[in-house]
Amino acid sequence: MDRTGNAAPRSGLSRRSMLATAAAGVLIPGMVAGAAAPHAAAAAGLTRKLTIYAEPLPGGQFGYGLEPGKASIPGPLLEIYEGDTLEIELVNNTDQRLSIHPHGVNYDTNSDGAPLNNSFNKPGETRTYIWRTRTQYKAANGFWMPGSAGYWQYHDHAMGTDHGTVGLQKGLYGGLIVRKRGDLLPSRQYTVVFNDMMINNKVAPDTPMFEANQGERVEWICIGHGIFPHTFHLHAHRWADTRTGMLNGENDHANVIDNKNLDPGASFGFQVIAGEGVGPGAWMYHCHVQNHSDMGMAGIFLVRNPDGSMPAGAQEAIDRFKHHDHTGHTAQSGATAHSNH
Repeated sequence: MDRTGNAAPRSGLSRRSMLATAAAGVLIPGMVAGAAAPHAAAAAGLTRKLTIYAEPLPGGQFGYGLEPGKASIPGPLLEIYEGDTLEIELVNNTDQRLSIHPHGVNYDTNSDGAPLNNSFNKPGETRTYIWRTRTQYKAANGFWMPGSAGYWQYHDHAMGTDHGTVGLQKGLYGGLIVRKRGDLLPSRQYTVVFNDMMINNKVAPDTPMFEANQGERVEWICIGHGIFPHTFHLHAHRWADTRTGMLNGENDHANVIDNKNLDPGASFGFQVIAGEGVGPGAWMYHCHVQNHSDMGMAGIFLVRNPDGSMPAGAQEAIDRFKHHDHTGHTAQSGATAHSNH
């Protein structure tokens, strides 16, 4: 599976490679916007140009894609380094008003993606959005201002309402990573979006099954949307509660976790080594608000053997998962019975 939960060869290109390929030939030297200002980052960066297509999908849903006819939920994972600029030509191949709005980066009002600033695509319209990033810089009195590095997101801000509520409900969202140069890069990347009571707009047993071979470095990008608070839990794996999910050295005593709040509008990411210390197998990921997982907010992280073969017992576990009661009826009935005593 790729990060959107779509089927892909286990040896297939990462989305990072796909993005680089899509942008090949359009990377041009550039400076961080505002670099002449005394407080702005002065590091030289690249301007990365790409085209994203917003398109209708079956079931009344919508998605973003890097090619016509290739829209997905979530949309493509976008990556740049601090100091780089991302110039996005958004093609609206729908009959709806929509846009693309980022978190965590810099942009002017024309690239806000919000109807408040008259920044959106009319049906059938093509529009360019420019997102800029910066490195950290020294401010007054010895303080430092943060750069743009982090695990962020982008989403529609115009479909259905002036806040894009319908666009978010119907799948117009995706992940955005801004890296520091020198960050450790993963072998595989997966985007997991808790959207109302769905994962990537699906409920179990149809939620994405993400795969890796034991020993591979896997990066997770977790995003929250909708109206419900959630928590993200990954079985048998843990990470440091830092920018990258990794410790910065033997004396880094950051908190280590395997469960983290994922409220609407929030995002975080981390890296793990698949199966490290626990071995291959079918491991769950799910919302740890118990009635949410009972009602279908759960999926499988399949860690294969190092050679890519299926580990013993994994297929049986997957089959059991597919036949679990994901309706929440049992949990709700039990709660009701308990409250009546």
